[in-house]
Amino acid sequence: MNSTALTCRRLGLAVSLLGLMALPAQAQAPGLGAAVELVDPHVFRVCADPRSLPFSDEAHQGFEDKLAELFADKLGKTVSYTYYPRAIGFVRNTLNALKCDVVIGDAQGDDLVQTTNPYYHAYYALVVPTGSGLESVQSLDDPRLKGKHIGLVAGTPPATVMAKNGLMGDARPFPLMVDTRSDAPSKDMIDQIVSGTLDAGVLWGPIGGYYAKQASKPLTVIPLVHEHGATMDFRIAMGVRRSDQDWKRTLNRLIAENQDAINKILISYGVPIVDEEGKVIAQ
Repeated sequence: MNSTALTCRRLGLAVSLLGLMALPAQAQAPGLGAAVELVDPHVFRVCADPRSLPFSDEAHQGFEDKLAELFADKLGKTVSYTYYPRAIGFVRNTLNALKCDVVIGDAQGDDLVQTTNPYYHAYYALVVPTGSGLESVQSLDDPRLKGKHIGLVAGTPPATVMAKNGLMGDARPFPLMVDTRSDAPSKDMIDQIVSGTLDAGVLWGPIGGYYAKQASKPLTVIPLVHEHGATMDFRIAMGVRRSDQDWKRTLNRLIAENQDAINKILISYGVPIVDEEGKVIAQ
């Protein structure tokens, strides 16, 4: 989800992503039929972005890579990857081209794929320096944020909320769509919070949490669960072809049976996952 991943996962997820970009509808591949849904039943074949930490990368260092390994192990399979940037054409050139069988992270309800049950729920988050006096801020209408220099990924949902609360005048925008081979705007935002150039930043929670965990000084990550006027949260599921009903049921079973292990992986990457009441889950 850098911040484009969440948008490219249906945000427009952010991010894309996280992350999450609204894409035009594409024709769904017919698949192979319920009896032989998987091209190679002995391999857990993943569709992934090659440069999208904390989600995935070619070195298999992302949390989606770890989830793929967990599920493959449970199924007694090996893992293989088909890489393509999370942008227009991703589903067409990977999942629907039968080059792989599952997108590990996709916003529930994405109309380009059939999604499983969600395996985590996250919000956009406010990232502030620990000890700054902003750690107890719970929403973007807090008067303590007035006049603060706040980083924001341009074109993401929090921009609407920040504008409503009069925070855009002092905001610092970061680009949404970048070449991730050379640019990492989310990391740059965190670095500027650490250096004091920015007072705070608003990022997709999994991205903000990941880079905050790596920062050279303590940062506090606050899921923005109390905002109104824009979609600030997404339930993240796995994506499969529309024809792959048995495969979807298998993945749903694995999610249900391994939720604690899934949460442990996410939390180890700093992902601020929440329960249905908006309370951060900690293990």
